[in-house]
Amino acid sequence: MFTDPITITINAVANDLPRVEQAGKKSVYQKSDGSLILTLSHQAMGSNRTRGLTRLDERLIVTDPLTSVNDYETATVFTVIERPLYGFSVTQIQQLVAGHVAFLTNANVAKLYGQES
Repeated sequence: MFTDPITITINAVANDLPRVEQAGKKSVYQKSDGSLILTLSHQAMGSNRTRGLTRLDERLIVTDPLTSVNDYETATVFTVIERPLYGFSVTQIQQLVAGHVAFLTNANVAKLYGQES
């Protein structure tokens, strides 16, 4: 089981997210003001695969540049690890995730933001 609360650091600011929901193989952690929500979940994918999900949502008040109206908007980052029930060790999955995270440099995130592919 993950710790409660979970701390997520964004822009050098540590944000504590206490668990606010737990049901089966899903837990939700949320900052007290609702601006950050972390969801952790697992589900079976057929008879021989499993999927683990981490999802982080950030909710901000943003200004529409055309109307100058303030409204809430949400940005989401998530990672899915889908794997067979056997054949890959935890070390191999950790190495695969590490390679994926290493790819997500600031420069590559900026390219994704700019819709490059």
